[in-house]
Amino acid sequence: MADWLRPARLLLALLLGLVTLPLAADAASGPREQPLVADLSKHLVAITTGFSGSDVLLFGATDGPGDIILVVRGPVTQQIIRRKGKVGGLMWVNQDYVTVENAPSFYHVASTRPLEDLVGPATLDRHQIGMTHLDLEIGDLTLGETEAEFKSALFRLKEEQGLYSYAPGAITQLANRLFRSELHFPSNVPTGTYLVEVYLVRDNDVVNAEITPLIVGKAGFGADLYLFAHEHAAWYGVGAILLAVAAGWTAGALFRRS
Repeated sequence: MADWLRPARLLLALLLGLVTLPLAADAASGPREQPLVADLSKHLVAITTGFSGSDVLLFGATDGPGDIILVVRGPVTQQIIRRKGKVGGLMWVNQDYVTVENAPSFYHVASTRPLEDLVGPATLDRHQIGMTHLDLEIGDLTLGETEAEFKSALFRLKEEQGLYSYAPGAITQLANRLFRSELHFPSNVPTGTYLVEVYLVRDNDVVNAEITPLIVGKAGFGADLYLFAHEHAAWYGVGAILLAVAAGWTAGALFRRS
């Protein structure tokens, strides 16, 4: 071999060694531990005949001490907020309304401690954690009220329906690593794809997050009837009329016999 090739071969071998050594070290060290791991006891809430609500267990683990924030968001829908006023000084009736284009149909927040003790307002705004930090698109305000008043009205109505909630301290931690929380979905829970978001907080900042989908859907005979009513509305209407007529005729015949 020519003498002038030996320095080039030595340099190439050195470069290859520098590249492969870190790769070998990573392979020897094994997979790295995830800062946050979370999952649900079930990923489908089936709404059947007689559905009275359902509970889902959220559980997970962290790689060390830290606080946990949980956010459950239902499908985004358009909401109408009406303003009542007196007519003739006697009756309260709906007079005007505004629309909210992107309000979650279901919204639940839980945490190991109150949100204000964990992160600042800017972080809550960025991740839309907490009802007052939701970025809602409210229609034209021609009634004299402010956005805050309509947001407050929306939150109040949703809380009365059991669809919006905030539960500080509802996440239980064990040994600063394991955590769990119960999620309750009421009987009037809307169907669709939900997002279950889990945030790991350390030193007043979100350091990691994990998102898990959850499906809420109709099942069984109720689901079949629901699909038929939406896909064949005319036939469903005819069937409903015939069923009502048959029920009335049967009831009349029974009463005549008695």
